[in-house]
Amino acid sequence: MTLLTAVFAAIICTVIWYRNAPEDEMKVGILCWIYWGASLMWFVDAVFEYMELPSEFFNPAPADMLNDFFLGLSAVAVGLIVWLIILLIKDPKGAVKAALFGKKEQADQGLQGGKRNEERNKANP
Repeated sequence: MTLLTAVFAAIICTVIWYRNAPEDEMKVGILCWIYWGASLMWFVDAVFEYMELPSEFFNPAPADMLNDFFLGLSAVAVGLIVWLIILLIKDPKGAVKAALFGKKEQADQGLQGGKRNEERNKANP
């Protein structure tokens, strides 16, 4: 189940990346690499597990399948968190920089605009 979860996440990310292929503004390519790397890791794990216990590989217990599915979802969540951190650090749209440093400038401009409106209202009763 971990392999299937990672492969589905990798395929979905690859389709999203391919639709916007010339522009990778949101760094979806990094997320693709993360999920394809996890898929490769779990594929190797599945091969070694099959070589060790061939009969149990195709007949897993339901509890084991559920645990593997939760592990796969956890890996997808960790991949999303890593991607989000990278996205916030790279800040391709400048949103974080504007939120941190541009807020004071916008507030100052808003105060000046408010004073101008008050002056206009006084001049034109």
